[in-house]
Amino acid sequence: MKKSLLPLALGTFGLGISEFVMMGILPFVARDMGVSIPEAGHLISAYALGVSVGAQIMLLGARKFPLKKVLFLLIFIYALGNTLTGLSGSYTMMLAMRFVSGLPHGAFFGVGSIVAKRIAQEGKSAQALAFMISGMTVANLLGVPLGAYITNHFTWRIIFYGTGAWGVINLLALVKFLPSQSPVPDTGLKGQFRFMKNLEPWLILIATGLGSGGVFCYYSYIAPLMTGLSGFSAGDMTWIMVLSGCSMVVGNLIGGRLSDRFRSSAVASIGYAIAGLALMMVFFYATHSMVSLSMMCISSFCLFGVSSAVQLLILQNAQGGEMMGAAFIQIAFNMGNALGAYSGGLPIDAGMSVNYSAIIGTAFLFVASLSVFIFMRKQQLEERLEYVTV
Repeated sequence: MKKSLLPLALGTFGLGISEFVMMGILPFVARDMGVSIPEAGHLISAYALGVSVGAQIMLLGARKFPLKKVLFLLIFIYALGNTLTGLSGSYTMMLAMRFVSGLPHGAFFGVGSIVAKRIAQEGKSAQALAFMISGMTVANLLGVPLGAYITNHFTWRIIFYGTGAWGVINLLALVKFLPSQSPVPDTGLKGQFRFMKNLEPWLILIATGLGSGGVFCYYSYIAPLMTGLSGFSAGDMTWIMVLSGCSMVVGNLIGGRLSDRFRSSAVASIGYAIAGLALMMVFFYATHSMVSLSMMCISSFCLFGVSSAVQLLILQNAQGGEMMGAAFIQIAFNMGNALGAYSGGLPIDAGMSVNYSAIIGTAFLFVASLSVFIFMRKQQLEERLEYVTV
């Protein structure tokens, strides 16, 4: 893979740490900030809100500038936001800095996706996108467990100082390895959103949101399911989460190769369907430890196995607003995670067993698979019409 893609993967790694590490250190942050755990949970929501707001505002302002300079600014913001998060002396300041840290997230994926597609070798666009996204999966595999370890032995503030320092390394890599990138054609304010008038982008975004939401219906409650039903101990959860992270990394890389070889829409539709079947198996066989563990690996594999496919699909179907479309994928992914965590908790709140969260996720994933299938069939019909016309 080209060295010029390295700064993009370094960037998604830093963003992955910034986004996900809070979930594992929440009790420690709550104690130090003098707030309850539910209040500390707002620090996760603040980041997600920053992702949603920043993607639109930053990309609208950046559409006239060279893309390398835009990436430089986005990396600088996440480095600054995370450093100030570590320095926060109050809950209010930390809440604000978590919002700032989230601002560049969606925009980075929007710009980075276009750059990755530009510099990819011919016929390997999806693999280039997968390499960029690999930073996010490696963050889940290594960064998040390391963050929990550091917090247990030292202080959670070190994590955010480290992420800020990582941003500086990322900036140096950007200067050294990424060639100059011209601005995208300026289609004006309306042009950035014109693609949303078509059905195809909506089908992709709906699938992305429901697909990630479906997995997170189950994944948000993986610990109580594994320890309460599948027979694993609390101490086993460390290696179980590492195994899940490995599945995400492998799924992302294989998904990129498959998306270059076959239709991206087919890869996404089949991937969501397989994940849905895996969660159905969890619902029925959660008490069988090896089945439960295997299905977790399959669903984790599929979660990122479709990521480069949907990212490529939105770039191909967002003419004139490619940056905004790629950023919207991240918004859909984050909104899906929030919806999944909420929906998966409903049966538990109603007094049902935790495996009922998986069956709700199954429904989400089958609808996601259907959404991409409709997109694929629509594409095929249009291709046949064009062939007949010619």
